[in-house]
Amino acid sequence: MTTPQRYGFLLLPGFPMFALAGALEVLGAANGLLGEQGYAPYLLSLDGASVAAGGGARVEVNAGFAEATELHAVFVVSDHSLGALDLGACCQWLAARGDAGCLIGGIGTGAAVLADAGLLRGHRATVHWPHVAEVAERHAETVVSSNLYEIDRGRLTCAGGTASVDMLLAWMGVRHGERVAQEIAAQLGLERIRARDERQLVPSAARIGGGSAKLAEALALMEANLSEPLPTEDIARLVGVSRRQLERLFKQHLDALPSRYYLDLRLTRARRLLQQSSQSILQIGLACGFASGPHFSNAYRSHFGRTPREERSQRAAAWRDVAPVREESP
Repeated sequence: MTTPQRYGFLLLPGFPMFALAGALEVLGAANGLLGEQGYAPYLLSLDGASVAAGGGARVEVNAGFAEATELHAVFVVSDHSLGALDLGACCQWLAARGDAGCLIGGIGTGAAVLADAGLLRGHRATVHWPHVAEVAERHAETVVSSNLYEIDRGRLTCAGGTASVDMLLAWMGVRHGERVAQEIAAQLGLERIRARDERQLVPSAARIGGGSAKLAEALALMEANLSEPLPTEDIARLVGVSRRQLERLFKQHLDALPSRYYLDLRLTRARRLLQQSSQSILQIGLACGFASGPHFSNAYRSHFGRTPREERSQRAAAWRDVAPVREESP
């Protein structure tokens, strides 16, 4: 019998339970299929105490991260607000694990922690979609995608949710071959293993489901061209419909005109950048397709009821209010 691969999962407060469970199910199914204890999972926390998941349930762990040194892999499982925790010692430990040759992974917002630890320089990585813009802005040396997952030279990252299952299945394919990965997927009741370059399901795509391929194409074009918005006529031409047909699709599925929906996408991204990034208000306006500061400010105030400057000031005040709060162990 081969020595089990010790896979550590560092659970940060508020971690996504579903994503963790999916990853563990893949490893358990792999052990059953291989007929041996090929993978031994270890649950870790910041201090060795139990950790509260996002839904509130507390999970017991094997040890604190500082006690775990003999690992073959370590995955950071997180869904916390970036920057809300003091992870300096944790990042040093992660960097040491990387130097020791560990497989390094991030689930949910785990890749943001890995990037802070300097473990994703020159690598492709992904995080849960609300944080893609922030992580990309903070870590220009990392290629941050909005794909379901990324596997790049010893770095495994995924968006969380069911993407952890696809990522671990793909990794089983790398280690044991495609047939083994497909058999594990079948045992878990999955029809297929999603490819790493499939995009995360953002709310606009979720709302239309599979109802209209043309509308899905139009939404993808909009989301890929927020800094330089495309005219409605160009979007219609690129997806192969008339402007009137495109407007009917938007009205039917999203109850909005294409131009209005496009503006909402740009303003929503601007709001996220104002709340999560350190870019200037002018830079954010330009990045979201507004040619001037006044144009951006007027559109933002009309949509959200406050100016971009007021948005950022309110966010800063909120962080000052909650920053001193620390959750104590029970």
